[in-house]
Amino acid sequence: MVHETHGIGKFMGMQKINAAGCIKEYLKISYHGDDVLYVPATQLDMLHKYKSSLAETDGEKKGVRLNKLGGAEWKRTKSNVKKNVFELAEKLVKLYSERSALKGHSFPSDDNWQREFEEEFIYEETEDQKRSIAEMKDDMESDKCMDRLLLGDVGFGKTEVAMRGAFKCVCDNKQVAYLVPTTVLAAQQYANFTERMKNYPVTVEMLSRFKSKKAQEDIIRRTKRGEVDILIGTHRMLSKDVEFKDLGLLIIDEEQRFGVGHKETIKELKKNIDVLSLSATPIPRSLNMAMIGIRDMSILSMPPEDRLPVQTFAMEYNEAVVNEAIERELSRSGQVYYLYNRVTGIYKVAEKIKQSFPEANVAVGHGQMNESELEDIMMRMVEGEIDILVCTTIIETGLDIPNVNTIIIEEADRMGLSQLYQLRGRVGRSSRLAYAYLTYRKDKVLTEISEKRLKAIREFTEFGSGFRIAMRDLELRGAGNILGPEQSGFMMSVGYEVYCNLLAEAVAEARGEAVPEKEECLVDLDISAYIPESYISDGNTRIQMYKKIAGILDLSDSYLVEEELEDRFGDIPKATKMLIDVAMIRSEARKMNISEIGKKNERILLYPSEGFSGIPETIASLNGAFRGKVMFASTGRPCIFVRCGELNEQETLEFVKKVLQNLKCDK
Repeated sequence: MVHETHGIGKFMGMQKINAAGCIKEYLKISYHGDDVLYVPATQLDMLHKYKSSLAETDGEKKGVRLNKLGGAEWKRTKSNVKKNVFELAEKLVKLYSERSALKGHSFPSDDNWQREFEEEFIYEETEDQKRSIAEMKDDMESDKCMDRLLLGDVGFGKTEVAMRGAFKCVCDNKQVAYLVPTTVLAAQQYANFTERMKNYPVTVEMLSRFKSKKAQEDIIRRTKRGEVDILIGTHRMLSKDVEFKDLGLLIIDEEQRFGVGHKETIKELKKNIDVLSLSATPIPRSLNMAMIGIRDMSILSMPPEDRLPVQTFAMEYNEAVVNEAIERELSRSGQVYYLYNRVTGIYKVAEKIKQSFPEANVAVGHGQMNESELEDIMMRMVEGEIDILVCTTIIETGLDIPNVNTIIIEEADRMGLSQLYQLRGRVGRSSRLAYAYLTYRKDKVLTEISEKRLKAIREFTEFGSGFRIAMRDLELRGAGNILGPEQSGFMMSVGYEVYCNLLAEAVAEARGEAVPEKEECLVDLDISAYIPESYISDGNTRIQMYKKIAGILDLSDSYLVEEELEDRFGDIPKATKMLIDVAMIRSEARKMNISEIGKKNERILLYPSEGFSGIPETIASLNGAFRGKVMFASTGRPCIFVRCGELNEQETLEFVKKVLQNLKCDK
């Protein structure tokens, strides 16, 4: 674990301590030597699980050093990292501000054609779609260059948002480049755009290996002359021979699928034009940049109407279960994806399935087929002529066939979390219940990371999980190098979360925003404030809820946490309600530069931190409110005493709230 004040230690478990009849729960952290720190559950926002791109599971085996409690080493390490991330933040902010400062094209407000085009959308837009469309249009209508990441779960309507941006661009006589990672997706998006824009004088073309060399040359020539309004293509579109007459918008679908070389070309293409990047699970780097304010981000988290979550099973391969799943899908006239991710042996697998289902039309699809053969198979799949497609991960990106509602994946443990999520997203794209079977070889011992991936994909079956999948992927893989390989060493020395917090603060500083120092505040009162095991039995879940409670900043946060507790676990016990009260008191005290609140000999003790000012005036004000019950001791550690008398737990909480309220008024 990493404590923001004390550094890297080893988590030794949770421990309940009963002092004078008051029960509290602590996290026991051991440090270098025999040092041990007991962290109150109310202070869990100061603790983070240690993660880095090099040490993800067992810190000791990966050479992570524990800090000495109270030593200068952690302060020195943190100071070095802070200096480094500030330099990095200045670079990032400079890059961002340079792009923001670039004067792009200012598109006009919506005209009648735009309104008419949008009214033709056959579905009801979700609130998220409406908001994302509005954010994109605001960017396009301003004179700055848009650089927006649209993060939306699979099937949540990212393409429709992109189409509206593309149509807006074309209405102003500008061209659109729509970049996709695969030829199959290019063909599908070409069909979608052509169908959607058939009532308007918009020329849509596709550039991919599905087109003959002669056809490609013709499209490139017409694009250069400005005769093509929307060009949809794979990385072929990034070739030097492709030029636009007047490019206004670049849309990048599944940005993370493009390699470093392609990204450099994309960077050149991005200059002075609006850019919209679409992703269901952005690479951690993209997500992290968006989260710390280096990019603009819109999120689609609401499912379309009538959409059902995909039933997900992670299991050892069992032929009987697999055949039963295929049988069930075929019996309701549906289609099946059977994913076998090796070209060697794929035809044997298809033959075996054919023997089990002689009545079914079984076909094979993989990336080593020639263009026309693959295109023919995909089109036959779209038209419903193929019942079972035995394929590689070529179906991973964007393929949208509403009638395919069962997917079986062999050796799912060999795939990444984002990839599994994308593959599962190929089913469940209609109002019909869909099934995903993630299988691994019988009797195979899974690695810890593989097990965590399969557990995560099984957990995240509800809608809107794409964002959380990306976050979990971030946890499992680490952040990668945010800007160059030199960052990984700094990330290792403080852990990923502390590194990102420091970077976010540095970015704010580099922008000239005030960043208040995060003060540690201890609230130690004679109160039983904890989460009983009878309420939340699972230790990990209890720690997660402790962390959420410790992160409460205001009443709004408090209501959200209470709502979640009631929704997930039922009526909140008295001890947990008191814990939420303590978190609120701690948050208020921090804002007023109080570093500790305690209770002793029927007195409430307030310890001001260095940032506290106007002590004489404060004492006078409190004396007015509490009629001479206030004293101040300046010897040793400065402390304000407020006599409270004998109080029960609830009265103690109310008394402390009253003291803070008077301090607040005085401030």
